[in-house]
Amino acid sequence: QVHLAESGGGLVQPGGSLRLSCTASGFTFKSYAMKWYRQPLGKERELVATIGSRGSTYYTDSAKGRFTISRDNAKNTLYLQMNSLKPEDTAVYYCHAQESMYSTPYWGQGTQVTVSS
Repeated sequence: QVHLAESGGGLVQPGGSLRLSCTASGFTFKSYAMKWYRQPLGKERELVATIGSRGSTYYTDSAKGRFTISRDNAKNTLYLQMNSLKPEDTAVYYCHAQESMYSTPYWGQGTQVTVSS
């Protein structure tokens, strides 16, 4: 059974940093493209960053230059290092796994990130 578990969220002041983790089980992690999404309260879920099975990365404009997505295939874990956080980064952050664009996508339960002074 596929399971994705996010952790590392919390309350941080503007300009601060957080590192999110997503621990995966139940599938061949190294073969899957992994993504981070976020969903601010009352808004639609949006893509933050992507890392391919071979390590290629993509960032949306909101994340570029501040966030870093990475993966440790030996630990079946996905990471999102978030620096220079802004209040507009406040959202529930979700881990997403999908082997290919035609395969079943999987989601974690989400972790809350709140950026506030």
